[in-house]
Amino acid sequence: WELEWTKQVTDALKLDVTGGEQDCDLSTWKRIIEMRAVDVVQPDVCYLGGLTRTLKVAEMARQAGIPCTPHSANLSLVTVFTLHLMGALENAGPYVEFSIEGPEYYPWQYDIYEPALVAKDGKVQIPEAPGWGIGINPDFLEKTKYQISTLN
Repeated sequence: WELEWTKQVTDALKLDVTGGEQDCDLSTWKRIIEMRAVDVVQPDVCYLGGLTRTLKVAEMARQAGIPCTPHSANLSLVTVFTLHLMGALENAGPYVEFSIEGPEYYPWQYDIYEPALVAKDGKVQIPEAPGWGIGINPDFLEKTKYQISTLN
């Protein structure tokens, strides 16, 4: 994406512009933040390569005074990871991206884990059980296709 064009949009609008959910290069993130191309950074834990790299982006943003609202487009484990991440951020934005798409859009996103995440009164609780706070549903694993590979 064209960061300079995004910066022009950000400067022209009175509402917050967010972005970066598909960026995986830390040098690009540094540039996004230094030029203030967006008002809110939105790294995606999976696209970026995990929590450690996402925390690096969030910290760069914190040092620049920019909030971080990580991207989580569906109710897969990425949302669980994102909620825990947001709970650890000093500069977590006031919102969380929470999928409202129905089964016709993401039919696979339901019943992956228990307990299911639920938005109530505009809020989603961070799971508090040990580990990630959820358990993988055995029925989901039964119907999931997978392949076991070996390294040569």
